[in-house]
Amino acid sequence: MEREPRDRHGECPRRRARDGAGQAAEVLVVADGAMWIWNLVADRFATATQRLDFYHASQHLWAVAHALHPEEAQAAHQWIEPLLKKLKAGRAVQVIAELQAVAKRLRAKRRATAQAELEYFQTHRDRLDYGRATQRGQPLGSGAIESTCRQYQCRFKRPGQFWTPEGLRHLSALTEARHNNHWDELWDTN
Repeated sequence: MEREPRDRHGECPRRRARDGAGQAAEVLVVADGAMWIWNLVADRFATATQRLDFYHASQHLWAVAHALHPEEAQAAHQWIEPLLKKLKAGRAVQVIAELQAVAKRLRAKRRATAQAELEYFQTHRDRLDYGRATQRGQPLGSGAIESTCRQYQCRFKRPGQFWTPEGLRHLSALTEARHNNHWDELWDTN
């Protein structure tokens, strides 16, 4: 049996296309800020829309809020609320401008925190369009996908279970059909 050719990442491009990713009209990737993820997306899905997980972005804003108000939770909350609303509304440029202003007026360790977070947001500037995502009904976070992955891991990685790649693909297809209420379509012979 001849083995299918692999790309430099060990994946089979024909299989990826056959499984549908290459045929999708639009690909959306929502992920945290890890650069290895974005490098992988750029390599494999060059035209994909990229979105930074909103909840990861908000954690980075909270780091600045705590640097500004280390012992005043209420003040930190008051500072961050308008920024979270702006970010969610798609006004990331205004949030970045606020972070620039904050970084300029802080000193020492607090400034370093604000500067690091500013760089984080500048790196992901093109992945912060949450306003458009909301208008299109797209997810802002990756939680639903992470939960699905966890469910699949629990189902297919139990102790003593071993799957061939082909068997795993077939079982995954059955599981997806059941979860997406397409079970009856599998058996429809019309």
